[in-house]
Amino acid sequence: MGIYQSYGLRQVINASGKMTALGASAVHPAVAQAMGEAAMDYAEIAELLKAAGKKIADVTGAEDGCPTSGAAAGIAIAVAAVIAGRNLRLIEQLPDSEGLRNEIVIQKGHAVHFGASVRQMIALGGGKVVEAGHANHVEEAHLREAIGERTGALLYVKSHHAVQKGMQPLETMIALGREYGLPVIVDAAAEEDLRLYIAKGADAVIYSGGKAIGGPTSGFVCGKAELMEACRAQYKGIGRAMKVGKEAIVGLLAALERYELASKDAGEQLQLVERLVAAINELPGLHAAVVQDEAGRAIYRAQVKVDERTAGMTAHELIRLLEAGDPAIFTRNHYANTGVIAFDPRPLRPGQEAIIAARLREIWSNRK
Repeated sequence: MGIYQSYGLRQVINASGKMTALGASAVHPAVAQAMGEAAMDYAEIAELLKAAGKKIADVTGAEDGCPTSGAAAGIAIAVAAVIAGRNLRLIEQLPDSEGLRNEIVIQKGHAVHFGASVRQMIALGGGKVVEAGHANHVEEAHLREAIGERTGALLYVKSHHAVQKGMQPLETMIALGREYGLPVIVDAAAEEDLRLYIAKGADAVIYSGGKAIGGPTSGFVCGKAELMEACRAQYKGIGRAMKVGKEAIVGLLAALERYELASKDAGEQLQLVERLVAAINELPGLHAAVVQDEAGRAIYRAQVKVDERTAGMTAHELIRLLEAGDPAIFTRNHYANTGVIAFDPRPLRPGQEAIIAARLREIWSNRK
């Protein structure tokens, strides 16, 4: 019996992805061991934050880093840092930022909901959101016209949630940041390349520790040294409500150490997906194919189109049947309204793809 089953919860097979709603990542035993050791000992947190910043800098190529409780907290803390800096009076005043350079310019197609609102995370840090352009079309002129005397930073969101066409590239944002003397913040929460955006010239980049990195629920900001010092200073202000514990910091560092050594070859995952696609295509009314992640990452999933007439059910009905079982099987459902679901191989534990295929066959055999 698993730990969650001992509390009366059903077993979960996560074929959705490294999703916060399902606990993000199942950590490697070495990460769990590091967290356990950290939980049974003490450290001066201010020193631990600085030491973690150095490790984050080594991994990302940034000047420094700051651990956070998650990527969402990273947005709030990074915004607070550009508004208040290390001024304690201003830090304690936030999120009240009246009269300060508090406007955060973001492309309209990047003002997304990721489980919460990007706009709300900015507001928690004292930022006032200024959206540039339209949801599917932003020109450089839109960004220029959004910049004013109260602008504190430019925020770029790199995410599958964001609009993938019609937006200005990060390079435009960075060029504008340099021209106007404004920091550029990149929300790269689930991205796999930990060095790319720093190398491109971003001043601060936010990552989730529990997504691609495979660590515990955590996150970090990396970037310019002065800005990272300001990020850590926010733990005397709004950061206090979103502080990250010693166990999560150590788990994050252990995951980063493993991440540096991990192979980025997607071959094994691709083979798993191909086996699952073959099994699904044996079922009438389901049409499966291997597709790459919509944001361009080296992630391959089994995408399934549900033919309602032949299958005798809609995609939403199939989702409910999969989630109602024990184990409960959770799929990736961003396009369920179009009859499409997907299975993500990354969170699957050995042999779980066979359980998914068997459950689908059971559902099909019980159709009326």
